[in-house]
Amino acid sequence: MEYVLNTLRNLADQTAFTYLTPGNVIMIFVALVFLYLAIKKGYEPLLLVPISFGMLLVNIYPDIIKEGGLLYYFYKLDELSILPCLIFLGVGAMTDFGPLIANPISFIMGAAAQFGVFAAYFFAILLGFNGKAAASIAIIGGADGPTSIFLAGKLQQSQYMGPIAVAAYSYMSLVPIIQPPIMKLLTTEKERSIKMQQLRPVSKLEKIIFPVIVTIVVTLILPTTAPLIGMLMLGNLFRESGVVKQLQETASNALMYIVVILLGTSVGATTSAEAFLKVTTLKIVALGLIAFAIATATGVLFGKLLCHLTHGKINPLIGSAGVSAVPMAARVSQKVGAETDPTNFLLMHAMGPNVAGVIGTAVAAGVFMAIFGVK
Repeated sequence: MEYVLNTLRNLADQTAFTYLTPGNVIMIFVALVFLYLAIKKGYEPLLLVPISFGMLLVNIYPDIIKEGGLLYYFYKLDELSILPCLIFLGVGAMTDFGPLIANPISFIMGAAAQFGVFAAYFFAILLGFNGKAAASIAIIGGADGPTSIFLAGKLQQSQYMGPIAVAAYSYMSLVPIIQPPIMKLLTTEKERSIKMQQLRPVSKLEKIIFPVIVTIVVTLILPTTAPLIGMLMLGNLFRESGVVKQLQETASNALMYIVVILLGTSVGATTSAEAFLKVTTLKIVALGLIAFAIATATGVLFGKLLCHLTHGKINPLIGSAGVSAVPMAARVSQKVGAETDPTNFLLMHAMGPNVAGVIGTAVAAGVFMAIFGVK
């Protein structure tokens, strides 16, 4: 009888119930909320489903992210900046830079949105973070998860990588909730109803030359951006050259989805209650939201300025797409514009600032690396 009782006791001790804390329960609830938003509401399910499931796993079985655990090895690929660069390769292979080439002023709107990144940097300094940590947190304002992970790794801020990555990906997913109130607050109904002229056709030659020129110019000025910008533009060259269809399809489909699974689950697995439920984490999440809100606002305000300078030819709503949540931010610009006038189609116009924001956020990361002498 004693043997049976000892066996049952040993089995009970091996269950996750023995070390389930109130914090773990809270994080499991958060994971379930994220799953609901991804599955029921459709908020970036490709990101939120693996992230939330990784969050669920680590708060039931913490050893899965510790050395020797399955997701530990996935996470090492994040720390080494391998997965973020591969994500950029896939993004480039899926992205049409035509709207940006057709309307080069979109570059400026994408750059204007980066103001949120640098504003958040100074806020983070004021809250007591050191320079490198502040830079790693501030880049969340670009709503670009891979760049956030890349910069945190390069600046050796691994202790903050989990909260930074979760905040960045969460805000990317929650763009449809966060951006519209800011956009409506800063624009009038008349401005939101502005219809823009159709973009000019972009030649195949222009599309082929574009990634080559961007790579040369940006990496000459900021060599540290070469891994991100290089992979982004290589993927785009696969797409536009028309001679490596197999590579383009692999980068934009099979490889992209494999990397999303690895990156998403490993990022989610960094959110154990022990590591995540801290005052520092709350500061990071709050700073990320501030950065993202400022980035959205400055994009819209710059759009308003261009609207005035062009005598009403530019709809300010497209400025909000300057954050690099591709293509969700552009879709939000379209949605808000269509709410005012259902016949207004802003999607292609918004894609210009949107893809410019991807480049802009990578450049902002390069600026921070240059400031701190990171190669």
